[in-house]
Amino acid sequence: MTSHQTIQTMKPATAAKKLGVYLEATPAEFQDSVVSRNELSALQADPPEWLLELRRNGPHPRPVVAAKLGISIAGLARGGVTDALTTEQIDALKRDSPEWLQQERATQAEVRKEAVRIKEKNAARGDQSRRPRS
Repeated sequence: MTSHQTIQTMKPATAAKKLGVYLEATPAEFQDSVVSRNELSALQADPPEWLLELRRNGPHPRPVVAAKLGISIAGLARGGVTDALTTEQIDALKRDSPEWLQQERATQAEVRKEAVRIKEKNAARGDQSRRPRS
């Protein structure tokens, strides 16, 4: 008896998200087809020129834009950025450093500090629970 292995596929939007690219900027044949896990692995291992170009110059999806700016996706929305941006547009924002971007970066820095504080607190609490009781 032979076992039939089903090929796992994903929608183009899922594949684009995993590749870190903006779906609407991908080639039409990518947008119109399902992507198997093997195809996704091949794209990651040996990206075609269109994928390299998108990663280099964009347009980039909001999670990538937020990461490049050092802020959250919600911070992008508060700053009025709702569309994908190119690398050039992101670099211009960094250079111009508008007030909203400075504020969002400060907010993000506070969030990171708080996360570290909580992690250290939980680690210390874990150490105390492992100590033998007297």
